[in-house]
Amino acid sequence: MLLEKTEAEELIETILRVYGYDFSGYARASLYRRIHRFLQNKKVKDLAELQKNILDNTDYFEVFLQEMTVNVTEMFRDPTFFWSLRKKVLPILSTYPYIRIWDAGCSTGEELYSLAILLKEEELLHKTRIYATDVNQKVLAQAKDGIYAISTMKEYTQGYHQSGGKQDFSEYYTARYGYAKFNQSLIENVIFYPHNLATDSSFNEFHLILCRNVLIYFNKGLQDRVLQLFTNSLVNLGYLGLGKKESLALTAVENQFSVVDKAEKIFRKAT
Repeated sequence: MLLEKTEAEELIETILRVYGYDFSGYARASLYRRIHRFLQNKKVKDLAELQKNILDNTDYFEVFLQEMTVNVTEMFRDPTFFWSLRKKVLPILSTYPYIRIWDAGCSTGEELYSLAILLKEEELLHKTRIYATDVNQKVLAQAKDGIYAISTMKEYTQGYHQSGGKQDFSEYYTARYGYAKFNQSLIENVIFYPHNLATDSSFNEFHLILCRNVLIYFNKGLQDRVLQLFTNSLVNLGYLGLGKKESLALTAVENQFSVVDKAEKIFRKAT
């Protein structure tokens, strides 16, 4: 089934008008693929039927939203990024009396717990407030629960040690019935709430913002919008961490940052 672009754009406008979720800045090829996959998986005849289902049933829209927002993540993804964070950023942040961090697009929380573990091991977690946000409230609930398949722990343990982990990784979770539940003490200072990078504004000043592997799904205009939002949300000399395939090069904010680690895409805001 080929998507009719006019009808697809009408669906995007309807979702914004009715539910307030703005997909207009998402890269079209990726968004159309996800809509097409949803139609096939849910056996929906066409876009007209999909739009009717979304308008008639808010629960159905939540299912649709879950499919449209990309939630592919893992703990200690790109371990060298976390190693660099541990060695090049956290020692500077340790000199501050209080640390504020924004994990933007935190998805189901694997990155959040990875970050919390790093902070704990560097004895910084107790004086850190982390704001974990995502457009999707369902994945935020999963992040708050901190429950993941035990089958992923072997891979996550390897990433943890490659990132400079100092403990037995299993000390951070309790295994039961095929799942690993991470210690809730790791998120005592975490605030979870929904935030839409496409439409919402800055809400605090941060010493570190992580937004990894999210911008690649946005078009150039929305990327610039989000990067300006992050710039406005960072304190002077605050840090920004992006994903491997993301960059500040040729963006409107490029000249407002210095490079901390080029390979790991860690930047520092100028004074």
